[in-house]
Amino acid sequence: MGFVRSEERQRAEIEELRRVLLACAAVHRRKDDDGIGAPPRAAPRGDDDDEDDEAGGGGGRAVCVTSGVSFLGRALVSRLLLRGYSVRILVDNEEDMEKLREMETSGEMGSARSNFSAAVAKLGDVQSLCEAFEGCAGIFHTSAFADPAGISGYTKAMAQIEVKVSESVMAACTRTPSVRKCVLTSSLLACVWRDTARNHLTNVISHDCWSDEALCASKKLWYALGKLKAEKVAWKIAEEKGLKLATICPALITGPQFINRNPTATIAYLKGAKEMYSDGVLATVDVTTLADAHVRVFEAMIKTASGRYICFDRVIDGEDDAARLAGEMGMPVDKIRGGGEGESSREPRPRLELSNRKLSCLMSRSLRPCYDESRTV
Repeated sequence: MGFVRSEERQRAEIEELRRVLLACAAVHRRKDDDGIGAPPRAAPRGDDDDEDDEAGGGGGRAVCVTSGVSFLGRALVSRLLLRGYSVRILVDNEEDMEKLREMETSGEMGSARSNFSAAVAKLGDVQSLCEAFEGCAGIFHTSAFADPAGISGYTKAMAQIEVKVSESVMAACTRTPSVRKCVLTSSLLACVWRDTARNHLTNVISHDCWSDEALCASKKLWYALGKLKAEKVAWKIAEEKGLKLATICPALITGPQFINRNPTATIAYLKGAKEMYSDGVLATVDVTTLADAHVRVFEAMIKTASGRYICFDRVIDGEDDAARLAGEMGMPVDKIRGGGEGESSREPRPRLELSNRKLSCLMSRSLRPCYDESRTV
């Protein structure tokens, strides 16, 4: 998670991060092979190495996770370590540093701590990112941004930063010889905000669907707009430069104490919750399910997997579901399902249907019979 701050303060925090990471033996123990100061450049890999990756070998098992200390990032790092990857976490601010210390002291990395390292980089600085990515075969770009001064924690300015960072990360991927693949975390909100009055639109929301930028802007849905535009710029660069890219569009991310551990994204995601609930597209996904989806998509990219993937495991459909979600968040259920004064008279809207068939087929290892992934992004 990144914050807007003065350049002088940012430089001071970066320097402090460097000192702490260099002093942390557990983080720095892989200095010779995977060091934070000067990561090794991987030799160009052939098809045999790609096959080795999928089979669980060591050909290209070094990966980098941006915002690897976030709610999703931690779950993803844990999953990658369990799968035998060497994981580099990218950090860029004081909050990340504190979370990194917590991960080190809590034993969260378990017996795989020797495969865990860190790198300091500014998310908007392409050269800094290239240095952090060097030696890694894959990048998981999971970062999101928050403005402490914003009411929802995510403002219009944050949406612009989201796009800029996505552009920088993708540029760094294309300029770093070792990087072969990238998985970017987008959002289901990049798919569901469409003008339902347009009769030619399908009622099924799948990976083919894109939200309407003008609609998001008019409703001040900055989180949706930021994710939408960030994903689009990523696809543009990947297609121009020939980089393997997959994007995952998750529903509201839940899990143990998610409202406390992921407050900004949760609150920002739920702006417009009543309308999503009414349309039938308010959904959630457990953070461990989402982390597993990231890894499975990454590994399947070697052969057939590509494009966009919608990820959810529960649709909030009915008052009981709404009440359960509200209880988990400690908020009135009316904030989710509506029912306040004037809302009961709202004109009924056609119900939509969410489809995650593409991801479900991949996760069930029956990709070819279920879906022809070469059809579309």
